Amino acid sequence: MAAEQGVESETDRVVRQLRDEILDGARAPGSKLVERDLAADLGVSRVPVRDALKTLVAEGLVTPRPRTWAVVREFTASDIADLQEVRAALEVLTFKLAAARHSRAGLDRLRAALDEETSAAAAGDAVTARRAAADFHEAVTAMAGNELLNELELTLRSRMRWLLGQHEDLERVAGEHRALYDAIARRDVDTVEALLMEHMESGRHLRGLGRGED
Repeated sequence: MAAEQGVESETDRVVRQLRDEILDGARAPGSKLVERDLAADLGVSRVPVRDALKTLVAEGLVTPRPRTWAVVREFTASDIADLQEVRAALEVLTFKLAAARHSRAGLDRLRAALDEETSAAAAGDAVTARRAAADFHEAVTAMAGNELLNELELTLRSRMRWLLGQHEDLERVAGEHRALYDAIARRDVDTVEALLMEHMESGRHLRGLGRGED
């Protein structure tokens, strides 16, 4: 029988916990994910662990290995360059549409993510700041009012959240998001595009990553 609506299944709980641990850096790239050990740690049978690992493989966060284990994905410089290219193509359109089409409710959601990021960055809470920074980008996608963009964002969400979490200068990123928020709120599409290009370029330089650096 299917789980009651609103009740999280064991598989979903394992997916959520492992995903958060990977994105927050608690499970390092290359670390082993062994079904038996995870089942014991999480207090579940091996079946939901096995299903959760399949989901995380599909999301691009885990690399499968033979039999009953996997590893946390080690993103190469080439992988990251691919993500950055796709991000650049999608986000320019997304942010411009959000600036032109946003509603009051969408702007309120964006402001809530920004405020949480700003407070966490000031407090040095890296995990919360990075999560809120990713929430900011997802809120912009929702504001764009384009269902295909929403579908693409869902497909890429875990990998993009990983990419967006690869920064140390929490307050700088929050400041760039604040400038983007202000321009979106004014419906200033040209300024949004210019600020976004600077935002993506500064992030690329901070990571020091590009093609040919594997």
